[in-house]
Amino acid sequence: MNNLRNTPMGATVTVRKIEGEGAVRRRIMDMGITRGAEIFVRKVAPLGDPIEVTVRGYELSLRKADAEMVLVEA
Repeated sequence: MNNLRNTPMGATVTVRKIEGEGAVRRRIMDMGITRGAEIFVRKVAPLGDPIEVTVRGYELSLRKADAEMVLVEA
């Protein structure tokens, strides 16, 4: 499995697992990023932070640290 941070721009992936614990994990899940959700990577900033994605029909920006916690599968 790969993490969301390493997913190339333009790819669509499926969430397999969210690592981390506590408030950080809960915040990611509250944004709609849960197991089985499809994520389309729209843009990646030049330095890689933030990453713009589309999940569940809305656009979202994620920090690199948060994106690393989301394990995905193509």
